[in-house]
Amino acid sequence: MHTFGIGAVADMPNLSVAILGLDFWDRFRCDPIAEPRLLAAVRDKLGPQVETLRSPPFVAPTSTNVYDEWARVGVPVAIFPRWLRCTRRQCQQLGPVTAAYFQLDAHPYRPERSRMVHTCTNGSIRKQPTAVPARFVLACEEGHLDDFPWMYFAHKGVEPPPGEDVHTLKFVETGTSGEAANVLIRCTCEQGRSMAEAIGPANAAQNLPACRGRHPHLGTFEECGRPVRALALGATNAWFPMLIKAFTLPVADDPLENALAEEDFSVLKSLTAIPQEQARSIMGGMAFWPRVEHHGFDAVWKAIHRRVAELAVTEPSGNGDVDLAGPEWRVFTQQDVIELEELTTKRVANMARLHETAPYLQDVVLVPRLREVSALYGFTRIDAPEFDVLTTDSARVAPLSVEAPTWVPCAEQRGEGIFLRFDENEISAWEARPEVQARAKELRAGHERWRADRRLEPEEWPGIRYVLLHSFAHALIREFALESGYSAAGIAERVYARGGDEPMAGVLLYTAAADSEGTLGGLVALGESPARLGTLIKQAVEAARLCSSDPLCAEHAPTDQARLHGAACHACLFAAETSCHRGNHYLDRALVVDTVLGGLAGVGLVA
Repeated sequence: MHTFGIGAVADMPNLSVAILGLDFWDRFRCDPIAEPRLLAAVRDKLGPQVETLRSPPFVAPTSTNVYDEWARVGVPVAIFPRWLRCTRRQCQQLGPVTAAYFQLDAHPYRPERSRMVHTCTNGSIRKQPTAVPARFVLACEEGHLDDFPWMYFAHKGVEPPPGEDVHTLKFVETGTSGEAANVLIRCTCEQGRSMAEAIGPANAAQNLPACRGRHPHLGTFEECGRPVRALALGATNAWFPMLIKAFTLPVADDPLENALAEEDFSVLKSLTAIPQEQARSIMGGMAFWPRVEHHGFDAVWKAIHRRVAELAVTEPSGNGDVDLAGPEWRVFTQQDVIELEELTTKRVANMARLHETAPYLQDVVLVPRLREVSALYGFTRIDAPEFDVLTTDSARVAPLSVEAPTWVPCAEQRGEGIFLRFDENEISAWEARPEVQARAKELRAGHERWRADRRLEPEEWPGIRYVLLHSFAHALIREFALESGYSAAGIAERVYARGGDEPMAGVLLYTAAADSEGTLGGLVALGESPARLGTLIKQAVEAARLCSSDPLCAEHAPTDQARLHGAACHACLFAAETSCHRGNHYLDRALVVDTVLGGLAGVGLVA
């Protein structure tokens, strides 16, 4: 879902594999996950044929026998890249995996020891040198991935006819650094060249063929012809997931309605298609029945029909206009506390103590229990999504299956968090200041130039309010990590920034982990005492005033340098990939506090 999803290349102990598409997955081993708001957002991106969200295939171990049925269930993969090289120093031969001189050394009882070997020495297969994947692959901005054209490259664009055994390639490393300039590709016909001639857009356009439109995770080719880039195997820009995330929210005041909201929509819909008496006998054996049995069959039957009617989703617009943030904002800002299995909120009392150190905050809500559901609907290569996956150009997103998918892989995680709501009057007054508007103009110009330099279509700037709240959230993540017991990479953010008729100004810092690490209570404990929380916020703000890279960091000019951030760098505001949903874009600590240039800029919310 996050690092090695469909279309990504993963390293096994001795092999390199590509994660195959949904066409190869065992759907019946993938449990459905109910989250109507997230399903609506996925349908808006992929179409109305998407019926369910499902977990990856998994069967709990039933024995210690690795040959039982449970051990054969998992995510399917295929060997990629399809070119290997011998690791014996005297050999270093490079060739396709289908060549006769490469063989599989299988270990049925220890599959992690299975490897490909090169038959270049005499002796048993167990003594043959290991053949490892070739170090480079090709990719294009349309999401295609292909083997590096070794023969084409070594022979300078004149690829020899297949079947000519006189052409044997060798992968020669002449230095100790491993850089491309020290890697030579040589052929027995005395042709060859350095890999440095394939690195970079200019060299790739001159020395590499156009993209063939290959999707190794689907086993297909399509028309493309776009310029390619040579990437090192395992490069971080070879795969960026397109994830849509949503929190589980209460759907109604009725406990029965909330209980049914956790059930898969397709299951409820199938019940409404059969007679009532037949449903009565079937429902007793279904997983959700123990949670709703005390309401009585008649009440449950009527609630199921109401639920199905409400979720009869209309044709998605495809414009990415599904509002995921609005309902979450309304839940976190409502006065009533929530006590549900998947969401619990608690308001912080005695805000006067907090206002002494943070007068710009209106409210703080503790979230001892929350559930986050993530759905993978595609991926990109070369360039990550710039701002919001819901507005990313669909042409850049590679598909998960050959045909339009009827389901997408999904993951649910549970954790805790703190929600901080800013005073709308304070934020509006800050936005109206002339110096803030001047800074906003500068940041927006950098945004537009950044997109123009990459030949991307113009896209709406998120606004100065978003940059302020995003920067504030990153400053708090660093401070909370020191006090809560969580690592900085284990704390994520959700920024609510919007003007107009329903203004939003708030941040949610939360943990969401697949195990107990995200529910240790460390974040909630920080907010139980307003005085302590106020002290932490003050310390976070003070730490943002000065960066170890100042004055260079504070002098970042978005317009001149075509940056998506102002005063921000790895020494002050940048956070881990797991923490920031926007790739460390749209940050500027000069909006939160006055930096070393404060006498000139003076745009910080905190004096």
